[in-house]
Order: sequence, then C-alpha cells, then structure tokens
Amino acid sequence: MESTIALIGFGEAGSTFADAAGWEAGAAAYDILPARRAAMEAAGVLACATVDCALSDADLVLSLVTADAALAAAKDYAALLKPGALWCDMNSVAPDTKRAAARAVEAAGGRYVDVAVLAPVNPARMNVPLLVSGSAADEAAEALRRAGFANVRVVGGEVGRASAIKMIRSVMIKGIEALTAEMIIAAQVAGVKEEVLASLDASERSMSWADRANYNLDRMLVHGRRRAAEMYESAETLRGLGVSPMMTENTVNWQQGLGDLALAEVPDGLDAKLSAIVTSPAFKGEI
Repeated sequence: MESTIALIGFGEAGSTFADAAGWEAGAAAYDILPARRAAMEAAGVLACATVDCALSDADLVLSLVTADAALAAAKDYAALLKPGALWCDMNSVAPDTKRAAARAVEAAGGRYVDVAVLAPVNPARMNVPLLVSGSAADEAAEALRRAGFANVRVVGGEVGRASAIKMIRSVMIKGIEALTAEMIIAAQVAGVKEEVLASLDASERSMSWADRANYNLDRMLVHGRRRAAEMYESAETLRGLGVSPMMTENTVNWQQGLGDLALAEVPDGLDAKLSAIVTSPAFKGEI
C-alpha cells in the first residue's frame, strides 16, 4: 500500500501523532535511531530502514527531528522528495533557520511549509495547536486537517512567520520556567522556601506557586535538553530582530543544566524534586 504521509523522526511527537491518528499503512516513518522501529511497528506505520523508503511515495512530510537537526534534514533529504511534496517543518527553530531549509526544499522541487507546534503534544495529541505559514500554507493546512490534525490555523504566506510567533512566545514560557528554577532552588538552599512561596501566593492566586514550581521543574527535568535547543533558536530569533537575548541565553543554560542532571526518575512533588536536584552529584550549586 502506498504511503502518502511520511514522518521524519519518530520520537515523542512522531509516535504520539501516529498512535493518535491511526494512519497505520497510510504512513511511513524513518528515524536515525534504529531502536525506534519497534515503536513504528507498534503504531502500524511502515517502519523504514532508509529515508528514501519513507519519502518515495509521500505527498505530506512531517519533519519531527530535533531542533539542531532540522536544517540538515531539509538539506539532506530534499532531493528525495516527490515533486510538489509538502515538507511540513514542525521543528522549533528560528525563522532564519526555516528560511534556509525552505530554500533547500524548494530548490529540489518540494513545497516547504513552516509549522509551529504551540503546546506539548501530550496530552493534546491531534488537538495540539498548529500555526502554518508559507506560500503553500493553505494547501498544507488542508492536508494536515485531512491527516487528522484538528487545530490548524494559517498565519501568513511568509516562511518564518509561524516560527517567529512560536519562538518569541517561548521567550516568555520557557523564561518563566527558568526563572522559577533559579528562584525556588535558591529559596531551598537558603531555607526560606515556604516564606518565598507564601509571599508569591499573596500576590497571585490563579495557581499556587508551589504547584507552578513543581510543574515547571518537572518540564525542565524531563525535557530540559530539548527545550534548551529550542531556546537557543529563540535567542537566534531575537538576534535577528536586533534584540539582545540576555535572559534567553541564560534560560538556555538553566534548561540544559536541569536536563543534564539526567535523573533516572523524576520524583513526584516539589519537595522531592528539589531534594533530588540539590543532592544530585551533577549539581554543584551552579547550572
């Protein structure tokens, strides 16, 4: 059976979409890690040992690699695309990175689409918000909806516009996480955590700061390395705008630092997370 959807990268996003959408034999997948073929087979998609196998029949390609591999994937695989195939770059990278990828894809006869994923794929799955931009944005949005994505919005005809929204938004979202980590760990070490949290609760009650700190630390401990790569691209976005990314660069450091602790198991609860962080052999009081 011909596969009209190709997934390039079968990590958290690719496997989640394949499981949720039920594409099965209507999709083919490729990942540079051979160990992920078992997950592909479990999802029912065609598990490809080569990227050519995945792309040869694909009209819709979802690029779901890591941020640092997004441009290389577009450059390396563009020549394997069917003429007119839609290359939906769903990776969290700077607008200039996406524009460079677009040049490679379009020079090879493909159609490049800038797609920004605005929320974690779990638990949203096929309801995750997608922003789409580029000259083929309207056609790509329809193709994504036919593939089962339920929350797709076109934001313009320029490659880089969707990613600019995502990257600039991330300055705040991931920045708050990084500030939370810096604040709550310092409070723990100083022995004033409860007083600091109570003071913050007194000024904002939509969500307790203990719950917020617990949530933010959880995201950073589990996904810090991936988020650091994304925030590096956010810093590149700001540089491209002539804005110095001083806070954003240090957000990279905090996200990377907590991700690099590589805890075997992230404990439940704020106190347990803080204890695991400050007693970790990799934690030296500085990230």
